[in-house]
Amino acid sequence: MSSNYMKLQFASRSENESFARVAVAAFVSQLDPTLNELTDIKTVVSEAVTNAIIHGYDGRPEGIVTITCSIEEDTVRISVEDNGRGITDLEQARQPLYTSKPELERSGMGFTIMENFMDNIEIATQVDSGTTVTMTKRIESKKCAV
Repeated sequence: MSSNYMKLQFASRSENESFARVAVAAFVSQLDPTLNELTDIKTVVSEAVTNAIIHGYDGRPEGIVTITCSIEEDTVRISVEDNGRGITDLEQARQPLYTSKPELERSGMGFTIMENFMDNIEIATQVDSGTTVTMTKRIESKKCAV
């Protein structure tokens, strides 16, 4: 399969999280992923988009969240980007159960979930400039199964 990509931008509103999840799942479906793989991808997109909205933009709806998704052979690459406040201490933010918003009853498991459900995760962040989370996963396509 040759490479393919899509790019999606939307307002940083919490109601757009489910839209982002479904859009990425629809795009990735061309690889014929298993139900578990599709669920994993939908979950990490939800986590990354929610982080961008809640933490990047402090829940302000005037921000823009950008998702870029590409497929190269059997591997999907998903980037979720915001131009918000960035992460001050990335190592701390990656720790399980850490949240900078305990008053919102956040679980602090977003990055941990992304790391466990995907093959690779890279986080690029700069204070007052935003954060990009890029995740990759090889899809064990049912089309290739013998």
